[in-house]
Amino acid sequence: MPSQHFTRRQWLAAGTAGALSTLGLSALAGNDTWPSKVIKMVVAFPAGGPTDTAARIVSQKLAERLGATIVVDNRPGASGSIGTASFIKSAPDGYTFSMFGMPALLAPILYKNNAYDPEKDFLSVATVYDLPMGIVVNPQVLPGVDSVKALVAHAKAAKTPLNYTSSGAGSFGHLAMEQLKDLGGFDMQHVPYRGSAPAVNDLLGGQIGIMFADLVAALPHIKAGKLRAIALSSNKGKAMLAGVKTVAEQGFPGFDFDSWGGLIAPLGTPAPLLARLNKELADLLANDKEIQAKLLQAGAIAAFQPGDAMHKRLLTDHARWSKVAKDKGISAV
Repeated sequence: MPSQHFTRRQWLAAGTAGALSTLGLSALAGNDTWPSKVIKMVVAFPAGGPTDTAARIVSQKLAERLGATIVVDNRPGASGSIGTASFIKSAPDGYTFSMFGMPALLAPILYKNNAYDPEKDFLSVATVYDLPMGIVVNPQVLPGVDSVKALVAHAKAAKTPLNYTSSGAGSFGHLAMEQLKDLGGFDMQHVPYRGSAPAVNDLLGGQIGIMFADLVAALPHIKAGKLRAIALSSNKGKAMLAGVKTVAEQGFPGFDFDSWGGLIAPLGTPAPLLARLNKELADLLANDKEIQAKLLQAGAIAAFQPGDAMHKRLLTDHARWSKVAKDKGISAV
């Protein structure tokens, strides 16, 4: 993994690989062989949301491989910034990691008092999943809206702006819909929720009719016929909803994106521990059919990338979506 992800001390530690064959990881992770106690997996989002769901699926299998217990610790609030700001202060001893979700990538530009920099305040370990998204509607509230074209026409004809929701102010769903509004020349009013799960609950209840949702939260209800998917954010979503066209295929070429999640570690975490996690995650996500199926059933796609690739992806997405947020004047406060 590239030098910019590790401190000089970590690379010196990594250089002792020959000694590790005799001493194991004990010299780098305490007096006992790592892992020798419970590992905490911080999730800076509510239980039941996409990051939480993926973290629990992956943690169960990863724990088996490591011979350890992994406990998910939900610390939601402020688009993931509260839990992430707390997490980066954790001891770099290999017993606290976090499943990083994309809202926490954008939180620093949405909150004036945000307490971390996603480009330098933690280590990228590996991407774990891609999270396709889709525009979904409540068919009871909007029975005639079955495509992006129909949505645009309905929104333009409405006497007052339609309401749509997402998992929060500045979320991928929010930013993507705002971008689509500009491209399509129509208007809708954003009603933010705190997480995907509560937003979907009110979508199901008919309090709101439209959502740009992650498929982890929406897929079960789409399959049950309670919600209708009218468009996907990218072709990756067709692995779950083969009959649904992408936004790009419905007249908006170039409109293509996915949310995603990955494992991060506190600065100073020993390089050999991160290398071990990379090895286990790479094999697990590429070869374990059960975890692939569980993620797919939940609405996510197993997608491993090593730490350097994850960091590059993080930088690219941070620049792309930060621009949208700034151009649209989107903030959480």
